[in-house]
Amino acid sequence: MAETEDLQETYPGAGTFQFGTNAETSKAAIDLVRAGKKRAICAPLREFEDDPASMPVEGRTDIVAHWDGTPALVVKTVRVQQVRYCDVNTNMAHSDLGRDEFVAWRKATKAVCRESGDFHPEMMLVFEFFQLIEDLDGRQL
Repeated sequence: MAETEDLQETYPGAGTFQFGTNAETSKAAIDLVRAGKKRAICAPLREFEDDPASMPVEGRTDIVAHWDGTPALVVKTVRVQQVRYCDVNTNMAHSDLGRDEFVAWRKATKAVCRESGDFHPEMMLVFEFFQLIEDLDGRQL
């Protein structure tokens, strides 16, 4: 029987996070990363106020988990950018959404921001651009 791998030994210091707000959106985002279409994630800056250590850091490696908590992907942060919602460009939106639908990105992001607090067109967002390091599908973990 194969030995189970400890991802913290393979990727020391890696944090773990999930995409989306439910199992369906999480799976969809993971599939987009696997297909090479999703290359960023964004969140309101205010989400990092109570936990500054969770702020993305360039060069950091993280484990993306499925909604059930099982590891799915390993990504590395290649760039972090703070930008106002109203200043997000189409390339940034495409990197986050995984497809070239700027209006859909604006609508979805506005809805998520409203769910987690107040929305304002000039609110600050944190964009984390990443590269896929490893797809953990099929690994003995």
